[in-house]
Amino acid sequence: MQPILEVHDIHKSFGPVQALRGVNLSLIPGEVHALMGENGAGKSTLMNILSGVFAPDQGRIHFKGQDIILPNPATAQALGIGLVHQEIALCPDISVAENILMAATNARRSFLMNDRELRERATKILSDLVQIPVDEKVGNLPIASQQIVEIAKALTLDCDVLIFDEPTAALTDKEADALFRIIADLKARNIGIIYISHRMAEIFAISDRITVFRDGTFIETLMTADTTPDAVATKMVGREILNQFPAKNDNPGDDIQPLMSVRDLSDDGFLRDISFDLRKGEVLGLGGLIGAGRSELAHAICGFGKKTAGHITMHGADFAPKDYSDSIKNGLVYLSEDRKGSGVFLDLSISANISALDLAHVSARGFVRQRVEQNRAEELGKLMSLRCAHVSQPVSSLSGGNQQKVAIAKMLSVQPDIIIFDEPTRGVDVGAKSEIYSILRNLAADGVGVLVISSEMPELIGLCDRILVLHEGSIAGEVEGETMTEEEIMKLASGLGGQNGSPAKRGVAS
Repeated sequence: MQPILEVHDIHKSFGPVQALRGVNLSLIPGEVHALMGENGAGKSTLMNILSGVFAPDQGRIHFKGQDIILPNPATAQALGIGLVHQEIALCPDISVAENILMAATNARRSFLMNDRELRERATKILSDLVQIPVDEKVGNLPIASQQIVEIAKALTLDCDVLIFDEPTAALTDKEADALFRIIADLKARNIGIIYISHRMAEIFAISDRITVFRDGTFIETLMTADTTPDAVATKMVGREILNQFPAKNDNPGDDIQPLMSVRDLSDDGFLRDISFDLRKGEVLGLGGLIGAGRSELAHAICGFGKKTAGHITMHGADFAPKDYSDSIKNGLVYLSEDRKGSGVFLDLSISANISALDLAHVSARGFVRQRVEQNRAEELGKLMSLRCAHVSQPVSSLSGGNQQKVAIAKMLSVQPDIIIFDEPTRGVDVGAKSEIYSILRNLAADGVGVLVISSEMPELIGLCDRILVLHEGSIAGEVEGETMTEEEIMKLASGLGGQNGSPAKRGVAS
């Protein structure tokens, strides 16, 4: 069968950074073609070219038998090319229904909008995914629900080619399964799908072919049935990855004074009687299903959310932050799961981002000392193995994995005692994940208390010394050692109790 879409010898540079160097890709109607590579390999850059966001510096795009030029996203959509963005591209101040049907609304000739019809159509589209209140403002939704809205919006487009860029990064397994059923239906309708993901299991479950990019160049296209995850990973990074997770440090004993103790913490209606200790030099995991209260717990501890009951101590002293700035002053920092919204300032330089939490350190008489700021950024960037041309370049020019490293460096700039990482490797490739895991382990080895929130059970098991599992706003149990298995975590997360189905032990997790 003839390809519906082909790209030939595409080049793209952003200043001194060459993002794409002669890449090629073809897509056959009715296939799922996976595009894989490390962060910075050029995957998202090519997808932005195909969706009309960027123009290539060189090369050809051949679509439906003819060469095309895509000056803007509207042209790409009109021709039949749609994109589900990796980063949320929604309007936060309007409703779910209005976001989902934005393209259809813009195309209407009528001056007035039929609200009832809009809600009914949005509800029908969401019925195949996950039910979300269609009248709710998108800005009020958690990241996972916003990603569902992003996917639903793309499904309203009349496309011959649909591009999914990390669509399941924020989704539960149930939500991801619903998406895979929709993709199977799209295939049956002869729609060509380009699928970008760092999750090997889903790539091998749904794709027909895999193309690998590395450092902005085309490496190889493989039939999925004829290769293996290990072989693909090796082609992605250019080396064999033997041990993704670094060795764990000697676990501090129960007699070690906790860095932080949380007792009977509750908020204004969701979190209930949370108690646990975080010890110096340990990596403590926080597991549970999306909606279990993991991020809410982090927010309550750091001063983002309001706690209505409970007691927190740090270094044995009372800790009751009025806001996040209080937490920073006391040596507690939090890295949000929403990297683009809360983790980094995309339009600012790497050096400005890294110094953002502690401007006093790089300032004198109200002015930032550029040389001091730059030296500090270079020092922390080297510690993070940050890949960039110069620390003066904007963070928006970096890959997702390197943006995450900048966000971590920003946390380290204040020399914290405790760092809470919320989904630290969301949307990050296998090579960058391994580097971030080593960074977290090294922090623990230096005596920092590390609390990791993650939806990926292999990540929690491979990285953490202990794992607390939340269920509906409460700690359902704790696993460590031989009990640290996916089955045991899922039992607790689902409210089924601990080993042998027994109810989870309540009290202090330490």
